[in-house]
Amino acid sequence: MPCLDISTNVNLNGVDLDSVFSEATKTVAAIIGKPETFVMVLLKGSVPISFGGNKEPAALGEIISMGGINREVKRKLIAAIGTILETKLSIPRTRFVLKVYDTTMGRNQSKL
Repeated sequence: MPCLDISTNVNLNGVDLDSVFSEATKTVAAIIGKPETFVMVLLKGSVPISFGGNKEPAALGEIISMGGINREVKRKLIAAIGTILETKLSIPRTRFVLKVYDTTMGRNQSKL
């Protein structure tokens, strides 16, 4: 079950959150290869965030998934979520950090 958790200093009042949730859910599901029904998205706005020494629009995101993450998937997730934040919340790509974790990494490393 992939979970995308985003915190931003942007005020979300007046933002079409349904479209943000819908697009993020579809994107994560498609890139990781999991059904949309398994994807959880959390979005927290008006979080005090300073990035680069200022409080201009910024965001911190984290994706945790049980499987489905590799270097290429990680690259695609960062690009796609960055695009969503830029188009839906006016957060520049240069002011967004995404941490990506696969909870199954390292479990079977001794068998490789």
